[in-house]
Amino acid sequence: MPRSAARQQPASEFPAVTLISEFYRQEFLKHQQFLRLQREYYSEHAVACAEAAVYRILSQLDALCSRRNAEQLVSRLLRSLDVVTGVSALSDPKKAN
Repeated sequence: MPRSAARQQPASEFPAVTLISEFYRQEFLKHQQFLRLQREYYSEHAVACAEAAVYRILSQLDALCSRRNAEQLVSRLLRSLDVVTGVSALSDPKKAN
């Protein structure tokens, strides 16, 4: 067995909060990437504020995901970012041309 495979834990050994926070982390990183791609359409101040919000969320994501209302809270944060980035429109077949 390769060394890297031996060090990896099966998904069942990870706490649920870790799996949930990793899912949301990938979603926030996707929004961050789209924000950077759309930088020319927004003022520097707007981009800086949005990036600061993403960094703050990412730094607190594990704590946010361990809260009782985590799903509602983090989903609301993602929807707020989506207003700017429009990431959900790319994966929503109802919004496709």
